[in-house]
Amino acid sequence: MSDTFDITETLDVKGASCPMPVVKTKSAVDGLDEGEILEVLATDPGSMSDIDGWAAGTDGVDLLDQVEDGDEFKHYIRKTT
Repeated sequence: MSDTFDITETLDVKGASCPMPVVKTKSAVDGLDEGEILEVLATDPGSMSDIDGWAAGTDGVDLLDQVEDGDEFKHYIRKTT
């Protein structure tokens, strides 16, 4: 998947459970410039719905894709403003 997106930064939150993947994702996105893409690597299955819900309710971010890869969940988020 990383071949599809020009990833600016990768955030590894493997082993963290709710709400930490979302909390750390928000913090990492805040540090990005407009148009940059964050890849989030998680092992919490709940991160799929949690990050989706956070992105849907947050101005300035665009959830590009989510991928389940075995026991790892990958999220791709672009900062839009």
